[in-house]
Amino acid sequence: MRHQRVINHLGRTSSHRKAMLSNMATSLILHKRITTTTAKAKALRTFVEPLITKSKDDSTHSRRVVFSYLKDKDAVTELFREVSPKIAERPGGYTRILKIGNRIGDNAEMCILELVDYNETMLGGEAAKPKAARRRRSAGKKAAGETAETKGAKKASPAKSKKAEAAKEKPEESAGE
Repeated sequence: MRHQRVINHLGRTSSHRKAMLSNMATSLILHKRITTTTAKAKALRTFVEPLITKSKDDSTHSRRVVFSYLKDKDAVTELFREVSPKIAERPGGYTRILKIGNRIGDNAEMCILELVDYNETMLGGEAAKPKAARRRRSAGKKAAGETAETKGAKKASPAKSKKAEAAKEKPEESAGE
């Protein structure tokens, strides 16, 4: 009987599954968001969340424990330096699964697995910053509009200068006659 055997083997041997989850966890930590199948994302969530919890305590022992799972120095450094301070006050639930439909080739259910604190569109405070950037751009367009007006003035001034040159040439011609 399979009572309380909840791990999804994903149709792989134990060594293949561990290597795959380690690589996916490394990609998630480095890129903050990955696209994968829903089954793999659910398995990865149970793999990576305890590692993120370990990263809250920045000690040599916890770094070594996390490295034994990830096998990538850059990912461990990123986890302890960048990710850990952002999730320090969060009691759990560090990842989010967003379903995006089925894959065209084999109709597998696909999803996006992301770190919760790194999605700017879903964070309220971060969403206000791009609006401020848009305001700056519109102010830049006004400045660009002012430069366009000055360009128009420059275009008008050469026309006036051509008329002035023509007026200067006419007296010279009349003086020569």
